[in-house]
Amino acid sequence: MIGIIDVGGGMRDIYGAGVFDRCLEYGINFDLVIGVSAGSANGTAFIAGQEGRNYQFYNGYAFRREYMSVHNFLHSGSYLDFDYIYGTLTNEDGEYPLDYDAFMNNPTDIEVVATDAYTGKPVYLQKKDTERNNYVFMKMSCCVPVIDKPYPYKGSKYYDGGLSDPIPFHRAFEKGCDKVIIILTRPKDYLRISDKDRRMAGMIPRKYKGTRRALINRAVLYNNQLVQARELEKQGKALIIAPDDISGMKTLTLDHEILDTLYHKGWNDAEAIPAFLQK
Repeated sequence: MIGIIDVGGGMRDIYGAGVFDRCLEYGINFDLVIGVSAGSANGTAFIAGQEGRNYQFYNGYAFRREYMSVHNFLHSGSYLDFDYIYGTLTNEDGEYPLDYDAFMNNPTDIEVVATDAYTGKPVYLQKKDTERNNYVFMKMSCCVPVIDKPYPYKGSKYYDGGLSDPIPFHRAFEKGCDKVIIILTRPKDYLRISDKDRRMAGMIPRKYKGTRRALINRAVLYNNQLVQARELEKQGKALIIAPDDISGMKTLTLDHEILDTLYHKGWNDAEAIPAFLQK
C-alpha cells in the first residue's frame, strides 16, 4: 500500500500541485493521500483527476482581494476567505468546480489533517466528512493562526493541520501504508526555529490554549519528524520530494514568476516517483 503526503505551506505548495499534476500525467495512482493545509486542496484535486486546477488557484485566483487580503481581515477577522476559495470558486456553480463525482468515485482514500483549536491535537478527516458543495475539511485544514479565525465545525473550531502533525507519515503507516512519498515545500535540509512561533502563540486568544502550546512546540515537532522521515528514506520506506530553492517564498507571497517556477520544480522533481514505486 502506497501513500503520498503533501505537507502544505500556503502559496509555496504550488510546488506540491506540480508534483500531483505530473503524477496525473504519468497515470500514477496511490492508495492513500494525506493532505495538510494547502496539501488538502492539492490532494483533493488529484483524486478528482483535475490536472492544472490548483495551478489556477495559486497563480490566478489567489491574487484577488476576495481570496486573501487585508480587506478580508478587517471585515471578517480572517485574511483568507475560505468560503470564497472552497465554496464560491469550488462549488458546482463556481468558476472552477471540483469534480465531486470523480473525487468520491475514485477508490483512493484521503485524510486531511486539521488541529482542534482548543486541544491542539490533530484531527483526521476523510471523504465522509465532506459532501457536494460543502468542502469543510479543506477550510479547517488551511486555517492559519493569527491571520485567520479558527474554522467552526461540529461544535469545535479548527486551525491548520501543520500545527499538530506537520509531516504525518506515522498516520500513513497506521493506515496500512508500506511506503510513503513525502512532499515538502522547503528544502530538505530546512529546520524550523521556534522564535516566530512563540511570538505567534502570544497572539492567540487564551481560550485556545491547545493551539498556543502547539505553536510553541511546532518547530521541535517538525524537526523531529523531518529527521525520522530522512531515516525512513535511507531505509527505502520513504521518498522525500522537496524544492532545492524556494526563491524567498513565504507562506502568502504573491509573485507570478516565482509561483510558476516552483510549480515546474515540482513537476520536474516528480520524475523520481516512478523509480521509487518500482523498487
